Amino acid sequence: MATIYEVAAAAGVSPATVSRVFNGVPVSAEKAALVRAAAAELRFTPNRTARSLRRKNAEVIALVIPDIENPYFTSLARGVEDVAQAAGYSVVLCNTDEDPGKEAKYLDIAIAENMAGVILAEADGRADLSGLIARSRPIVAVDRRTLFELDSVVLDNRAAGVAAASTLVDAGYRRIACITGPAEIDTAEERAEGWRSIVARSATPHGSEDYLRYSSFRVDGGRDAMRALLALDPAPDAVVATNNLMGVGALQVLSEAGRVPPAFGVAVIGDLPFTTLTPDATTIVRLPARDMGTTAARMLIERINGDTEPARTVVLPHEVVAATAGAPAV
Repeated sequence: MATIYEVAAAAGVSPATVSRVFNGVPVSAEKAALVRAAAAELRFTPNRTARSLRRKNAEVIALVIPDIENPYFTSLARGVEDVAQAAGYSVVLCNTDEDPGKEAKYLDIAIAENMAGVILAEADGRADLSGLIARSRPIVAVDRRTLFELDSVVLDNRAAGVAAASTLVDAGYRRIACITGPAEIDTAEERAEGWRSIVARSATPHGSEDYLRYSSFRVDGGRDAMRALLALDPAPDAVVATNNLMGVGALQVLSEAGRVPPAFGVAVIGDLPFTTLTPDATTIVRLPARDMGTTAARMLIERINGDTEPARTVVLPHEVVAATAGAPAV
């Protein structure tokens, strides 16, 4: 009986591509057709039993995320599940609450239960993945990079920060603040750096670093930071919130203070899950959360099926929906 290597040679593709075709992992239509034609000519039949024995792992994927209550990660999880189920894998959802201790326990469980692989959005950027790597468990990082050289699916966070701040500058705001997440998380720091690069040259630089607040990526974090910013003298006239839940918290405090957009400019990175304000008053930098999940799941399944190519990083684009209500006269 023909081998996978003979099929690959006849089709002019790699053995990994042949594996992808017969394991339901998407490849180009042209390559899939070449593989199937070569397999038919050589009378190749995939050996499912051998595949199962070779894997020696449960057909289960661990998805480890920091906040299941955040709709961004809910949408990401849906993308992972859609792809995993189509490829015959189940997904175990692990919510860490941004707690490195909980994260470490979930990663240990992934090893103990022989899970096929892990998709991970780190709690604090310092996760110890050496145990999984030593056991050849594939890992794909999402949203946040890791200390290890692994496949990752991320956003251009600096560009998102630039886009959010630029729309406020273009609308006429000049004292533009920024609320971002914990400094040790690269997502938070990169988005803040994008904001910083714009206000340094475009907005009034009056104590610009005073207008930067690090907080938690949650509603309370946005509320606390916005209160502190409004207490400054002079107070900012606009704010960039670097995630959706912090944006909700900031908007709540602004509403309580009677300073709702467009009287006070607001740009939020991530879709707002709920707000009482009209949508045209706030700039939204939309993030492709579901696409991030589907991309990560496809990459992980490729690794599970034997892909040994060097680590890859996929950077997904954002979309800016600028507020149509402009700033008041300065």
